[in-house]
Amino acid sequence: MHLRSRQTTGTPRPDDQEDVFTVKLHQRRWRMTFAAIYFTRLLVSLSRKVLVKQTRLLRSLSYVTVDVHGNDPPEHQPDFLNVNQRTLIDTVKEKNLESLNQLGGVAEVAASLRSDMKCGIEGTESDLVYRRDVFGANKYSKPPSKGYFTFVLEAFKDPTIIILAVCAVLSITFGVKQHGPRDGWYDGGSICIAVFLVVVISAVSNFKQSKQFQKLSNECNNIKVQVVRGGRHFPVSIFDIVVGNVVSLKIGDQIPADALFLEGYSLKVDESSVTGESDHLGVNANRNPFLLSGTKVTDGFGTMLVTSVGTNTAWGEMMSYIIHDLKEQTPLQSRVDKLSSWIGKIGMTVEVLVLAVMMIRYFTGNTRDENGRKEYVGIKTKVNSVLNAIPGTVSEAVTIVVVAIPEGLPLSVTLILAYSMKKMMNDNAMVRKLAACETMGSATTICTDKTGTLTLNQMKVVEFWQGNEKFENNGSVDMEGEVFKLLQEGIILNTTVRLTGQILQHYQKFLAVQLKRQ
Repeated sequence: MHLRSRQTTGTPRPDDQEDVFTVKLHQRRWRMTFAAIYFTRLLVSLSRKVLVKQTRLLRSLSYVTVDVHGNDPPEHQPDFLNVNQRTLIDTVKEKNLESLNQLGGVAEVAASLRSDMKCGIEGTESDLVYRRDVFGANKYSKPPSKGYFTFVLEAFKDPTIIILAVCAVLSITFGVKQHGPRDGWYDGGSICIAVFLVVVISAVSNFKQSKQFQKLSNECNNIKVQVVRGGRHFPVSIFDIVVGNVVSLKIGDQIPADALFLEGYSLKVDESSVTGESDHLGVNANRNPFLLSGTKVTDGFGTMLVTSVGTNTAWGEMMSYIIHDLKEQTPLQSRVDKLSSWIGKIGMTVEVLVLAVMMIRYFTGNTRDENGRKEYVGIKTKVNSVLNAIPGTVSEAVTIVVVAIPEGLPLSVTLILAYSMKKMMNDNAMVRKLAACETMGSATTICTDKTGTLTLNQMKVVEFWQGNEKFENNGSVDMEGEVFKLLQEGIILNTTVRLTGQILQHYQKFLAVQLKRQ
């Protein structure tokens, strides 16, 4: 038995229609509310991204400065508000005497730098740090040193290496085509290994030479000078010089920074390294009180007041842009490279001629295969046979180039010079350039000026006279007590030797014994 159900059809009641309309109205309002909320959140998100992009630069520029002082309270730090650094730097650089007089002269400059012309600056650690923060350190930025891969790329740029690399590619291509991938890569692979070894060894040698040069350069530039800090004399590195330092100068010293002359006697400097003028320039307090960094003292002695350091000096600014080029070749290396170039050119010429002759012989039917038949017979020879024969001909010509180019000859010379340089270093002979080994080996006569070049810049007594009587160096002298005392004072007051430690104690005991005898 089947039961069927049927919905009753009829017109809906008014109450049901009103309920349905109310539900749809509420749903529409909720949808509009949700859309409004979603759209508002989307606008806020987009506006936030835009604000972040626009204010990122402003936020990156905002920072907090924390001034950290040393053990001394802030009020003990010198005040340099009255110092116009740019004016002072330009005055010394340009040697403007009129501008120096407007600043009040050397004495006024020393006072503004809070430095005593006799005792120098205070010299405490906090004072030195503060002066470096205000005026800068006596260092200059150096160009970045070359990395290992830079030398590898430079080695690959060598024409010989490029020719060998091309020959290796051709040899591998034709060898694989002629003998198959199993045996066809031997010749080209051997060339690739040779090129790899030459490039790697050459790059390693140049890289080590660059590092050694930088090390030697730093050692040579780390010069000691005598400074006066807190009334005491002691040597410091030129890199530790600060503005306001009083520096003592003598013959042979390199001036570590731009400065003003304070006092001295017959002071002359060589400014050829800065100005190019070979004449020695006299320095005095009236006409020329300016001393430039990088120049050398050739005569006299004196003291100076440091006014600018580092890149604020002409020498430091110039040294910041100097790139020491290690590509300078010795005469032997130049001759070897020229010889290798000529051999390579001759090899290339022979290779082209051999290739041309072999190709002509092949296409004229003058070459035969293993069976004694002609390899090429006009239009009867298939294209595939021609393509298989040509690689062998080209490979033989490439072999001539590979054998003719002496790619290891320049490298062997470099390795020999580097080995000689290392052996000389073991004997305490510092060689700054590889060219020096070859140059000294080829030298027969050396002509040089004795003064300041072959001397140690140390005075030694060779003769002693008392009145009209001469005494030998190994002899003894008898003199009266008053004369002996005056001689002692004269020696002590006219020497630049700084006695310290056991040597000072020894001389103090010696003088005490001599005074007791009197």
